[in-house]
Amino acid sequence: MDLSPWLWLCLAAYAVHILEEHALNWRDWARAVIKLPVEWSDFYVTNAVVVVLGVAAAGCATGFPAVALGFPALMIINAVLFHILPVIRTKGRFSPGLFTAVVLFLPLGWLTMRRAVQAGLVETAGIAAAFAIGALLMATPIVLLRIASLPYFRQDRS
Repeated sequence: MDLSPWLWLCLAAYAVHILEEHALNWRDWARAVIKLPVEWSDFYVTNAVVVVLGVAAAGCATGFPAVALGFPALMIINAVLFHILPVIRTKGRFSPGLFTAVVLFLPLGWLTMRRAVQAGLVETAGIAAAFAIGALLMATPIVLLRIASLPYFRQDRS
């Protein structure tokens, strides 16, 4: 079984997710709800990287399925931790990206993982590795945004 068509679908879902987040003002939501010091330029660069990662995942699916599954793992983590849980935690305040997270990310992420397991491409350790990769990918821009204002990382200091 070739996993790459599923990963291309995941990338297409991510593109629609980016559109939803942008159209519904994810930046202001992120500033207000999760206190993330984000600008639109950060959003654009981060999502450009996500698109490249999606292409890379589809491209390496045959040789490195557990690595490639880091992309749908990223989608599932994003859906749960950055859309569903914040809506619950804020007692219903809408999170831009929630629609695509629920309708596209969770089903496609789960189905992609399931297909990989059913085809014998990965076992439990591979799924765990995929989620570790997804978590690392999810954490990277957040950590970078949070540390960028620390004195050591500021480039405007003398």
